[in-house]
Amino acid sequence: MSRIRLAIAGVGNCASALVQGLYYYRHVDKNDELVPGLMHNVLGGYRIRDIEVVAAFDIDARKVGKDLGEAIFAKPNCTTVFCKDIPEIGVVVEKAPVLDGFSSHMREWPEDRTFTISKEEEVDVAKVLEEKNADVLISYMPVGSYHATRYYAEACLKSGTAFINAIPEFIVSDERWESRFREAGIPAIGDDIKSQVGATIVHRTLVRLLAERGVKIDRTYQLNFGGNTDFLNMLERSRLKSKKISKTEAVRSMNKEKLADENIHIGPSDYVPWLKDNKVCYIRIEGRKFGDVPVEIELRLSVEDSPNSAGVMIDAVRCAKLAMDRGVGGALIAASAYFMKHPPVQIPDFKAREMLEEFIRGERER
Repeated sequence: MSRIRLAIAGVGNCASALVQGLYYYRHVDKNDELVPGLMHNVLGGYRIRDIEVVAAFDIDARKVGKDLGEAIFAKPNCTTVFCKDIPEIGVVVEKAPVLDGFSSHMREWPEDRTFTISKEEEVDVAKVLEEKNADVLISYMPVGSYHATRYYAEACLKSGTAFINAIPEFIVSDERWESRFREAGIPAIGDDIKSQVGATIVHRTLVRLLAERGVKIDRTYQLNFGGNTDFLNMLERSRLKSKKISKTEAVRSMNKEKLADENIHIGPSDYVPWLKDNKVCYIRIEGRKFGDVPVEIELRLSVEDSPNSAGVMIDAVRCAKLAMDRGVGGALIAASAYFMKHPPVQIPDFKAREMLEEFIRGERER
């Protein structure tokens, strides 16, 4: 198989976990062994070591101008270092346009928790993607980066690069944007990465279980706390509109009856600095079973946030390259439904997985 030439927009905790994973799992080459953390050891013939990062973009002075192998460990990144054996990669982090990829309130926090915007000259991302012959670009922009996300989507359309939108800005699930990728013959996966075993997938599974077992769900909430820059960024509530839509619809779509807005609350709740990249989630579901007798579920989930998303992203990247190899453009329906919170079509996870396996085998176009 050929290499997968990957570009990364946003060298934060998620990028750090992903790059560490590329080296941590570089020796895995068989599908018949159970490897913790991997859903597919080999996907469509592509091994994890076939993924090669060729470009990276950020705005932080502590990352711009540095080799990616060093930049992924620079502050304010705080995710777990599970692979220390990262060599010099040979990819220098370049400064992209700032746009709205930075929330102004973060200037009020100590420097080690937030950004210091680089004074380096901004590059033309589309031009860099062309020069590096990138196959796939991941957008790891902060929540609320409306203009920055669209800038990277446009760069992919101009350069012929597959686009993976890891955040809740609606591109792949927007008919106008999706049609542009389809007409250009460029694959796209989105929107808003669904963690491997995170709050959304657990909440969706519980809601669907209750609904299938005849329980009438009356109300539910999901409260999330964390200490990384994602949670710090989300203290600016004006940036949360699409995030709340994405997370809420991901859960609400699993219920037989649509819960009224006042009976479902899902979204980031607070920033707790000492939690660092650990995310703590509290889920409560109230319903009625046989004879209208009440049933309640309360659950606490604690996960390291960024590696949780990297386990999914490593498959999304390979699916995007498979689509490119096959000449398939537009939204990858199966991959988006299985990997993302706000895909073009919401599909129960068990069914989305079946569809994904059909896509990998070449039995389904998208």
